[in-house]
Amino acid sequence: QVQLEESGGGMVQAGASLRLSCSASRRAFSTLNMGWFRQAPGKDREFAAFINVNGGSSYYADSVKGRFTVSRDNAKNTMYLEMNSVKPEDAGVYFCAAGGIYSRTYQPLYWGQGTQVTVSS
Repeated sequence: QVQLEESGGGMVQAGASLRLSCSASRRAFSTLNMGWFRQAPGKDREFAAFINVNGGSSYYADSVKGRFTVSRDNAKNTMYLEMNSVKPEDAGVYFCAAGGIYSRTYQPLYWGQGTQVTVSS
């Protein structure tokens, strides 16, 4: 079992930056692919970013590509999401996810509780 805890959410002005963190409880963090998903009010949860076990490969949703960067520090059991040039449509709850294999329909095994991101215009 893996416990995931997101942090770093809050209110950010449109055009500004925000960094989210995801801490994992498991020592085997370095063996898990990781991802970020998000859910806007009234919408389904959607994929945002993925990073493989050693950080050598990452994938992004078209909506965040070029603005968001996912990274990880296996020594700290932590994954990050650097959000730049934030837009109002980036607002929502951001979920950390772990496990699974990347595909167009990436299905993680573990989920965090989410952290809220609010964008002011």
